[in-house]
Order: sequence, then structure tokens, then C-alpha cells
Amino acid sequence: MEFKFRDQFSLGVASAATQIEGGECGHNWNDWYHKGKIKDHSNPAHATDHYNLWEQDAELMAKMKIRYYRLGVEWARICPKEGEVDVAAVAHYRDELNFLEEKGISILLTIHHFTNPMWFEQKGGFTKKENLHYYLDFVALIIEAYGDVVSEYITINEPNVYATNSFYFGEWPPGEKSALKAFAVMSNMTICHIKAYRLIHSMRRNMGFQDTKVSFANHVRVFDAKNPKNPWHRICAKLLERLFQGAVTEVMLTGKFKWPLRRDKEISPGEYCDFIAINYYTRTTVSGFGDGTKQDAPKNDLGWEIYPEGLLRCAEKIYHILERPIYITENGTCDNRDTFRCRYIFEHLKVITESDLPITRYYHWCFCDNFEWIEGESARFGLVHVNFTTEERTVKRSGEFYTRIIEQQGVTNDLYEQYVESQKYNV
Repeated sequence: MEFKFRDQFSLGVASAATQIEGGECGHNWNDWYHKGKIKDHSNPAHATDHYNLWEQDAELMAKMKIRYYRLGVEWARICPKEGEVDVAAVAHYRDELNFLEEKGISILLTIHHFTNPMWFEQKGGFTKKENLHYYLDFVALIIEAYGDVVSEYITINEPNVYATNSFYFGEWPPGEKSALKAFAVMSNMTICHIKAYRLIHSMRRNMGFQDTKVSFANHVRVFDAKNPKNPWHRICAKLLERLFQGAVTEVMLTGKFKWPLRRDKEISPGEYCDFIAINYYTRTTVSGFGDGTKQDAPKNDLGWEIYPEGLLRCAEKIYHILERPIYITENGTCDNRDTFRCRYIFEHLKVITESDLPITRYYHWCFCDNFEWIEGESARFGLVHVNFTTEERTVKRSGEFYTRIIEQQGVTNDLYEQYVESQKYNV
């Protein structure tokens, strides 16, 4: 049950600003909490207080041997009002980035991760094409501020998840239910990514840097027919895959717009990513136009199927569109008691090591338990336990396992027996 990593393969961890920093920043998730929309009534202004405890968290990360970190900046904190820049917030992130560099931790910086300033939200956000320059202005600000210390960027995190949850299901802010708006948002975010890709490369090139790498974090899952012999199940699986991820993936990689996304005359076909960034969690079992889960399959504490092979199925499909190195920018599981996370990590890393795909980096979601969007503090994904009352951090057994994997560049039989063998999934 052992495996070794290939050369050039590294492990890291991921986070998002809103989920860890805390603070009343005047963004849409602060607003959503005040409207009573968080399931467990927990407050994102609390979160893990990382904005004040960032140095402690970086020290812990370094102690756990982690050398790659995907983190985000909070747009609403840096730009609290239209046309206004908080120079203290800009300096704060600069200090954090410099400290991480001193600790030998390499940064992958996410510019947009689900959260908008309320002033942008009140203008209609990404539903309106005339608003997109606000995002691009923010991109330019970020590169001007940090372009000399950060070379790798995620322009937008999971545009399909943002559009679907916010504008189709209406479970996330602003809580609308319109398929037309959902697809308009996906189309507009595609334009944002492609223009940001060009802008980041141009600005850093003018700074004298040639090592720029830019992508978008692409949430993908497997869509399988519940009954492969049922034509309707097969049709629905293909259609849902295209509507949720297929179309937006191809456009953001190549600039080639296809139904249901709206073509834009300012965007020409090309290649708009320097690495493929995949966020992978689960598989959907399809019998109609809805989200289904395979019966009797292993599941996490949110009821998501655990299906490691799906990571490779998704990665292979994207790699055939555009051949680039692959980063797994999010992969993890809700395991509130940390009873099967070691097995989850082992099985997903094992399928990666058995693949011929050029997967060079894996970021575990997430470093420490955090504010998990609509689930609040009730869904724990972290390698580090957070006591949300005291904000005390404690490395979990899965966190110890992760460090041991980094140290040994793989999993030995002894490690498997110590951390994985006895763990069982929910069914």
C-alpha cells in the first residue's frame, strides 16, 4: 500500500480570505450573515481571526513542513468604497507575503474567491458587463502592490459554483434564482479571467519578470448516469456536465465561446492558462436535472460521495483541451471528527501517483477549519483543528499524517498501517 512521489511533485494547503480572516469588511458574506442566511448562524466576521493571527498560522505551516500555500486577498478590505484603497490593508498583505517568503513558503495568490464588496454587489456585480472594469482595476492594483513578490495567480475561483449557488439555486448572496443570470455571470467571469490573464502577464513583463503563471481555479466533478443503460440518464448527465462545467472550462482555457455562454467580440481564441488548476471533491450521479449521490457509496459528513478516481477522469478531460502542467488547487473532505481524512488523502494522492498526467502540485483544502460559506463553522475540512471560541489551533492526526507524507515524499507501508489502515468511511 505504499507509493512514492515523482520528482517535481509537491504538497501544499489552500485557504480563502473570507473563510479565515474575520472582520466586518462590508462584503456580501457579512451581509448574508446579517440577513440570517448561514445555516448554523455562525458569523464570518469571527472565522479563525487569521487577519490578526496570520504570523502564528504561518509559523505553524512552516513547522508542518508545508512549502506551498494558496491564499486569497479580500477585495472589500482593500477597496472598502468605490474608488478608495485602504493602504493599511495593502501593507498588511504585503507583510504577510514577505513573512511567508521568509519561511520558505511559495505563494499561489487568488484574486477573487466568491466575495464582493457591497458597493460592487449593489451595482449588480458580475451580472452586468459594464461592471467588469471594477474587477480588472482590482487586478491591476494587486499586481502593482505584489507583482514583485508573487509570480503565480488564480484570477477567479470556481466561477461555475459562484454563479450556480448565487444566481440559480439562490442559496448564496445575493440569493437570486435565474438561469439566465447564472449563465450571464459565467460569461462575464470568463471575460474577466481572459482580460486578467493578459493584464497580469503584461504588467509583470513590464516589471521585468518572465516567470508569470496565471490560471483560474476550476471546480469540476464527474457526472455519471445513475443507470448507464437508461438513455434519459445519459442525456441528463452530459447536459448537466456541459451546463455546469464543460462550457465554462473550454472558454476560459481557449477563448472559444460555446452554448450556453454568450460570445464576446473583445475576446479572441487563444490560450489563457499557464497551468490547469483543478478543484475536485466529488461525483454527481444523474437521473434527471438535479444533484444526485450514488447509493451505498462512501460519503463525507456533508453527504458528498468520496470518489478518488474521479479526480483523474476530470483532469484527463481538461488536459485534452489544453496540455498544461496540472495543479490540484483544492481537494479535501468534511470530516468533523477527523476519522477518515487520512484515508481520503491517501487514496487521492495514490491515484495521482499512478497517473501519467503532469500533475505537479496538490493543495489540500484546507489548512485549518474555517467558515465554510453557507455551512458556517459546522463543516470541518482542516488539517488543523480550530476552537472557534478561543481560536486555539491544534494539529489533527490527519495534519500529522500530511507532514509525514511531505517528509517522506510518499507513503510507506508503516505510515499506511499507522494512519490509514483502521479508518473507515461513512456509507
